[in-house]
Amino acid sequence: MSTALSEMPETLQISIVIPAYNEAESLPALIEQIENVIKTQAYKAEVIIVNDGSTDATIDVLEQLVLKHISAMLRIDVIHFRRNRGKAAALIAGFAAAHGEIVVTMDADLQDDPTEIPKLLEVLHNGDNDVVSGWKYPRKDPFEKRLFSFFFNRITALFTGVKLHDMNCGFKAYRLEVVKELHLYGDLHRYIPILCAQAGFRIGEVKVKHHPRRFGVSKYGLKRIPKGFFDLLTVLFLTRYLKRPLHVFGMMGGLVAFIGVIIGCYLAILWFMKGGVGFRPLLMMSVLMVILGVQFFSIGLLGELLISFMSRFERGLETEKMESDTHQNEEKK
Repeated sequence: MSTALSEMPETLQISIVIPAYNEAESLPALIEQIENVIKTQAYKAEVIIVNDGSTDATIDVLEQLVLKHISAMLRIDVIHFRRNRGKAAALIAGFAAAHGEIVVTMDADLQDDPTEIPKLLEVLHNGDNDVVSGWKYPRKDPFEKRLFSFFFNRITALFTGVKLHDMNCGFKAYRLEVVKELHLYGDLHRYIPILCAQAGFRIGEVKVKHHPRRFGVSKYGLKRIPKGFFDLLTVLFLTRYLKRPLHVFGMMGGLVAFIGVIIGCYLAILWFMKGGVGFRPLLMMSVLMVILGVQFFSIGLLGELLISFMSRFERGLETEKMESDTHQNEEKK
């Protein structure tokens, strides 16, 4: 368990990670708001801005902000991507650079309110949570975005058991050990709470202020809907079947092969009753389904073998490390 905020040593207490893509107009005002919060609350903080391949003046604005905000209370670090790599990659880069006991993430578009940071930290500490997710309330987004978010949160809660009102809210607070264990890629940042819950971390939620977008345009689009669905399938597989792939591939293979066998039995009955069935497309379909079922089962079996090998390898590394540590302690004595 991390040290309480009031008991932290004289080190960086908070790391604020901000992914930014074409947010040149928003960043100066956002940093000013964050600085006011830091001064008011007497936090010691670093702001890590990840420029996700912006094509506007974001780079120039960030250079000016770094030069302007050099103080003992607030330090700004910038990470530049040569091309747009997505929010998950930006968060991972920011997490890797974070040093604070607490890591706060927020968007760069001024819709998240920095004055709510103390509320997140309070719930994180007093609620004995490892992660606190913001709940944008009332939400100041277009109707279609709010509608999609409503169904997204309900469906995700139904399939995963993680019940949050605003799963994809970018305004979150984490203990440092949480972000160091997260493995994100693609667009899996939408499902961070699920990945955290699967890892055994405790998750809380708190209402936070939300503002209309002041500059630029939203990165939201209808094309995100099918992506979100496939990402949900990915998360379900990673959280439920990563350590037991034969369960999912075996069930799929067994079902497909069973249907193929049923069709084959039907054709066998027809053959006994009426004669030749070689001209029937169902015969080819039956054979293909049985073959496909066997292949699914084989994939699951290979996955189980790989998982078993990796598990033994990891246990071997742990044993070697323990033996090495024991040997070093004996030498010191």
